[in-house]
Amino acid sequence: MIVFVLELQKQISCSLHLTNRTDQYIAFKVKTTSPKKYCVRPNNGIVAPRSTFDVLVTMQAQREAPPDMQCRDKFLVQSAVVSQDIAPKDINGDMFTKESGNVVDEVKLQVVYAPPSKPTSVNEGSDQESLGSWSYQETTRELAEPETIPSDVSSLSTKIQQAMSESYSTVRSFESHMKD
Repeated sequence: MIVFVLELQKQISCSLHLTNRTDQYIAFKVKTTSPKKYCVRPNNGIVAPRSTFDVLVTMQAQREAPPDMQCRDKFLVQSAVVSQDIAPKDINGDMFTKESGNVVDEVKLQVVYAPPSKPTSVNEGSDQESLGSWSYQETTRELAEPETIPSDVSSLSTKIQQAMSESYSTVRSFESHMKD
């Protein structure tokens, strides 16, 4: 899951931290169900063996909150093992099809909106910001740790789904804390 602490009239960004713990080159492509709402940079690339790669996902400023803070937007992260002579400019959609002969893995990430923290008194303003960003940082930590997401193609989906499940609990805990 990708969590955005929804603040109206503001662009909000988060990073997807990709880690390749294999000895192979991994090509990736990130797609979304709402391309006008999100900017993904870069939306494709190559993660060298035993290295990391950050992808910045930016949600355009929203004028109003959706009913019940529900979001149907999703991201699809596709990955495939490629040869080291492939350049990022050579990445195309055909590389991520079964017909390509590549071992392709796909992971779907649901977008979740977390409410901003409640308004507080002037003395508590700094706590509000750190509490408001806690959910996002906690979720990012869960998804970004190499132990949680190895980028070997065979186990990537399982590891991300486990991390998403744990992160979802963190967000729900945060939301119920904010309601109190």
